[in-house]
Amino acid sequence: MHKSKSREAITSSPHKVMHKSPSKEIITSSPHKNPTNFPPSTAPAAEGSPRRLRKLQSAHQLSSNYNALNGPSLISQQRQQQQQRAPNTSQNPPIPPIPALHSPQKQSRPRSNSDVPSPRSGPSPRRNVISKKKGDPKDELKGLLRRSPKGEVPTALDDLRHLILVDALEADNDGMSDLRIYIWSILLDAPPFATDSYLELIRRGPSPAYAKIRNDTHRTLMTNPLFKRRVRENSIIRLLNAIAWTLHDAKVDRTADSTRLTNASSDLGSPELQHAAPVVKHAQGASTATTDGSEAGGSEPGIYVQGMNVLSAPFLYAARTEPQAFIAFHRFITRECPGYIRGAMDGVHKGVALVEKCLAITDAKLSTYLLSKGVKAQIYAFASVLTLSACTPPLPEVLLLWDFLFAYGSHLNILCICSQLVMMREDLINDSSPGKLLRSFPPLQAKQVIGLAVSMAQKLPPDLYEELVQHAQ
Repeated sequence: MHKSKSREAITSSPHKVMHKSPSKEIITSSPHKNPTNFPPSTAPAAEGSPRRLRKLQSAHQLSSNYNALNGPSLISQQRQQQQQRAPNTSQNPPIPPIPALHSPQKQSRPRSNSDVPSPRSGPSPRRNVISKKKGDPKDELKGLLRRSPKGEVPTALDDLRHLILVDALEADNDGMSDLRIYIWSILLDAPPFATDSYLELIRRGPSPAYAKIRNDTHRTLMTNPLFKRRVRENSIIRLLNAIAWTLHDAKVDRTADSTRLTNASSDLGSPELQHAAPVVKHAQGASTATTDGSEAGGSEPGIYVQGMNVLSAPFLYAARTEPQAFIAFHRFITRECPGYIRGAMDGVHKGVALVEKCLAITDAKLSTYLLSKGVKAQIYAFASVLTLSACTPPLPEVLLLWDFLFAYGSHLNILCICSQLVMMREDLINDSSPGKLLRSFPPLQAKQVIGLAVSMAQKLPPDLYEELVQHAQ
């Protein structure tokens, strides 16, 4: 369209006519063609009129032709024509975020999936759009994290547990999930923890258990390439050292409280000492702490025991930051399984004994065969009980198993160990030396293990199940 208009603008210039005179040639315009926006001459020159008048008239016409030829450019003419056709477009420029249509013939954008079809328009063509199912568990999990539950909190937690059991968390091939650490924090009831508080623990330097921590960290999941690629040894050292300081401070506070109660009951000691600063109390307690932090009595929790490095590994792998891993791990070992971190690790030994009891009820034949060969749970189940099965690769399957354990209770790890034995049942019974097969469990299959553990839980008598729940406390 613009080309045709340009062409008309070019052809609308006046014709050139040559008038000969005895003296010279004069360029005049045709009497029938007048330039645009210029009025014609008042009257043609009469015959016999003075030549001077003809020269002035020719000069006037020559100046008119010059202005017509050297008038507005083609671009200016095109803009004038566009303004004449759409005057509102030039007067009211569109807002930048909402581009205006430059031509009425231009088609509008394609309708998006969320647009409502106009009631006047005909049926739109069918599209191959995969619509999300109503009640998608992934959307429900995200919605539960972003906003408070619609109903009561216990009901929302039950729904969350059911979604984990039935659908599991969405993760990539490396087991990474954006929602996992937040769901773990919810299930463990871990409160928000400030990064500055974590940094304060780091700045305190080596804890009383620092030497033993350094002896264990380099062995943490050393054969797992996924863990080595994501988590550095320095992160494990910082986390365990901060945990050791926190447990140490709690131990000093308990000692100070017991001393204060003793002094109050015996009317000894001044009341001012009962309100001493925590820093002073912690400094006094540090001088009397053990060197490795794990030689506490059987009923007194230590500040570090062997195996805590492996227990902390999945938290560091799943968390976005070290403070996230710290508060979730601290909540786990102090509330879910405090018996596992005591100096005597009495909770671990109780769990190992429960493996044999539960296996004897769920699979009596396999239990009898293993005992007849002298294969006891203390040999093959101790590491799995202590680390909550984190010692059995692959790591992505461990994370799926921990989703289930945090949702329904870490005590169910005992039944998960029994499930792994049942999955090896044929190989164990057909082998004359089953102890050799149990030196290391086969690769973990979380979904199969969880399914067997749920079925085993229904077979246990109430008193044994209650013992299972309380063994780690």
